[in-house]
Amino acid sequence: MTLPSTRVTDLLGCRYPIIQTAMGWVSDANLVIATTKAGGFGFLAGATMDADEVELAIKKVIAATGCSNFGLNFHMFQENAQQCVDLAIEYKLKAVSYGRGPDKATIARFKEAGVLCVPTVGAVKHAVKAIELGADMITIQGGEGGGHTGSVPSSILLPQVLDAVSVPVIAAGGFSTGRGLASALAAGAEGIAMGTRFMMTSDSPTPKTTLERYVGVKDVDQVRVTTAVDGLRHRMIDNPFVHKLEAAGPIGRLWIALRSALQWKAQTGMTTGHMIKTFFKAIKEDPGATSQVIMAANQPILIQRSMVDGFPDDGIMPSGQVAAAIDSLPSCAELIDAIVAEAEQCLDRLYSRYPHTESAVDGDSVSSQSAGAQL
Repeated sequence: MTLPSTRVTDLLGCRYPIIQTAMGWVSDANLVIATTKAGGFGFLAGATMDADEVELAIKKVIAATGCSNFGLNFHMFQENAQQCVDLAIEYKLKAVSYGRGPDKATIARFKEAGVLCVPTVGAVKHAVKAIELGADMITIQGGEGGGHTGSVPSSILLPQVLDAVSVPVIAAGGFSTGRGLASALAAGAEGIAMGTRFMMTSDSPTPKTTLERYVGVKDVDQVRVTTAVDGLRHRMIDNPFVHKLEAAGPIGRLWIALRSALQWKAQTGMTTGHMIKTFFKAIKEDPGATSQVIMAANQPILIQRSMVDGFPDDGIMPSGQVAAAIDSLPSCAELIDAIVAEAEQCLDRLYSRYPHTESAVDGDSVSSQSAGAQL
């Protein structure tokens, strides 16, 4: 059978219900262009771009694809959040995505401009709150997902959110194949979102040295959660930098945080004098809390060290567990074509195995065709 359309494809205007998530330093204009041309829907990572870079990236995607059927991701706490809001509206982008999201008034601005709001959540209560604020659809990220992540796996979180909201739900966390897409659709989701799988493509801007580290992961235990970076659950590839953070006590972690900031002082504004002053002040107060604040501020730089500069052992490498199941770097077009073909095969097998599914409820007969139409 042909992969059915869903409310996600209808609303976002993409051919397939496959979403490329916004990954800092990874989801650039070229990755979004490749995803869009292949029939998926891509989000630019506005959180790691300044306002000028965001606008240039938007223009580049529009020029290459001839449309604005793509999205922009941002966080309200970032310095250029208001510019991201204005740019998404000015260029009539199809959607915006966010975690810590805009308030009701800002969401109303998006809705008035026809920009869809697609927040990412890791808990049912956050999905309900997002809908109350005006979200048009929800992306749920299970604990298998990369970066900051919750503890509830996709298989549990998805049905919980489906029961709690009526808007379209996109499943993320652990997806990389057509089997995953077929299973998500069968469970009631109307699309899947992938970050790690799109990052591990030939269209990704990630340096070869770092990609080789991702491809080299063969065990899910190598993709683990740590709270050592900023005190929050953060899933990433295991490496020496993470070990060093976890082995250090509060004062040692504070020293590492300050040295990291000083090492990249051009980006962070840290000076040697400020570092020493902060160190001794924190020792008197709470070195653990201060180190978390500094590391949280340093986080974009630590990711940049691995994902842009190509030094995977000197920074952090956010990753979903699915990296352990990926051993190739196809183009976005090859990836999406393979996912769609496999999903269609899975659905064909399902319907051929149960050609005349009958429901015991009220003795009604439900054909496989009508069941499929609800996917």
